[in-house]
Amino acid sequence: MFEAFRQKLVRNLAIDLGTCKTMLSEPQSGLFLNEPTIVAVNKKTDQILAVGSAAKAMIGKNPGHIEIVKPLVDGVVSDFEVTEKLLKYFIDQTQENNFFLTPKPAVVIGIPLDITEVEKKAVEDAAKSAGARQVFLVEEPMLSAIGAGLPVMEATATILVDIGGGTTEIAVLALGGCVAWKTLRLAGNTFDNEIIQYIREEFSLLIGEQLAEEIKIKIGSALPRNEPITMPIRGRDLINGLPKEIVISDEHVREAIARPISQIIDNIKATLEVTPPELVADIYERGIMLAGGSSLLYGLDQIIARATKIGVHIVDEPISSVVRGAAHLLNDQELLDKVVAPSLADL
Repeated sequence: MFEAFRQKLVRNLAIDLGTCKTMLSEPQSGLFLNEPTIVAVNKKTDQILAVGSAAKAMIGKNPGHIEIVKPLVDGVVSDFEVTEKLLKYFIDQTQENNFFLTPKPAVVIGIPLDITEVEKKAVEDAAKSAGARQVFLVEEPMLSAIGAGLPVMEATATILVDIGGGTTEIAVLALGGCVAWKTLRLAGNTFDNEIIQYIREEFSLLIGEQLAEEIKIKIGSALPRNEPITMPIRGRDLINGLPKEIVISDEHVREAIARPISQIIDNIKATLEVTPPELVADIYERGIMLAGGSSLLYGLDQIIARATKIGVHIVDEPISSVVRGAAHLLNDQELLDKVVAPSLADL
């Protein structure tokens, strides 16, 4: 009886551990966290100084003894210790008002399609060290499709293109699994880096990551807008080293990010080419589904539709579709059992 009471207190968690953003959802209370996947570390003491937005605000302003760490690269753990501390910080925030006898939470975490067993174990171990009782790993496109309410268990096919911060995942889903897929190490971060490089080459101006992201969000586009827009930006003149202000346009940004957009489109086509013909017919009828924060780039859906000659639809709330899918699985054990990624112990 007492154990049944303890289990009622448990607050399980859905986690989207992304390269750029980490989102947590606690379905029982409706709690939702959305923070940058960034940690500030004091190298002298090895102490965590800030996590999430507070750490991001330090980028480019930190003295030499403070290191800004992004513990995930291309969707996988590159710094186990920092990832563990990041997860512990977020998990503790969701559990801080719990009764002292409350069991540790079970968590559902999204993972990339091409993750190795070693990388998979690193995610699982980091979550358990951070305070999780049980860890369920599910492929991110599957979570995103579930979060978007797509019929992933049916015999008809769905193609989902999830363009996040560090990776783009293209997956054809049917009967609870991936029939064909590709993972690209390019996404929103690539757009930012291309903007930095373009402005450096065209204007001899050095700008930082945060400004590049702001440019992408404010005036970035894959196709021309109805009305051209411009944006004043400031950086360091590479010729004389002094501060300098210029004005850039949406056309400049389109030129800067044209190459990665073309690569994404080429890989969507390549995925369709290896998809069984019966499923291609379903895709043609239902269209291509876009998810992930970078799917919101102006005109991206239209340029993909033109290139593939297939309708393209952005799912509802594309930024949070992965964590919403994970939250759904916390309340649907039968579906979770069908889509959870196998571990070495299961093979």
